[in-house]
Amino acid sequence: MKYLDFKGKWVLITGASSGLGEELAWQLAKTYGANLVLLARRKARLEKLKQAIETETGVQVYVEVADLSIADKVEGLLEMILEKYPLYAAILNAGITYLGKHLALSREQFDQIVRTNVISVSYMTNVLARYFEERQAEGGLMIVSSMAAHFPTPYQAVYAGTKAFLLNFALALSQELTNKRFSITVFLPGGIVTEMTAGEQFNELRGYLMPVKQVAKEGLFAFRKRKLTYIPGLLNRLSTRLSVLIPKAFILRQTGKAYRKSLDKLN
Repeated sequence: MKYLDFKGKWVLITGASSGLGEELAWQLAKTYGANLVLLARRKARLEKLKQAIETETGVQVYVEVADLSIADKVEGLLEMILEKYPLYAAILNAGITYLGKHLALSREQFDQIVRTNVISVSYMTNVLARYFEERQAEGGLMIVSSMAAHFPTPYQAVYAGTKAFLLNFALALSQELTNKRFSITVFLPGGIVTEMTAGEQFNELRGYLMPVKQVAKEGLFAFRKRKLTYIPGLLNRLSTRLSVLIPKAFILRQTGKAYRKSLDKLN
């Protein structure tokens, strides 16, 4: 299967108004010459990003405001995009987290995380996979999961659970598809320096965070080469491989201590 070639093709990115999604948009436009369909909740930031990318790179950018925690709106929006733009690829990046004691999480926050991280992503994956499967069209889908899918993370319990779902769901689905010109990539970054990790509760964890430019660069490398799964950062990849030699209970305890220390600094 040949590598993905984004030049002049339409690529959909969710969660594109900041952080990893914004950086992926810039690199796809500047390095690969892709046209972009950008989705996020914040209209002003999307419009500003659209203008900046079009001015600097000359690619076409289409933006749509969407709250992906609202399933009914996701359905109609995605169908409209597929009718209007011949998508070549999609990056499902939108996601939200919560850092703190799980039992302090409100029902509303819990539901929003699950709807955004699981329901919207799995629904969009269903629609996109069917689109490429029925047409036997060339393209690819990258789902942004997390290293938390491999390493259950105390004080981010529901987030880790949603990311593990995405990993298992996407890997299983990839084996059911018959279109040999379509690939699914599951991207599993660790912590990233973005708005999501800007809060004070992450202060003691900043040494573990990777620069967003490097994460985006490695993500697009893996996506273009159609890798089934990919973890950015050499140390992250090594730690994942070595973790099979260490009892999971020990890893959980050490992770819990690090997160608890960061949270305790706020009290």
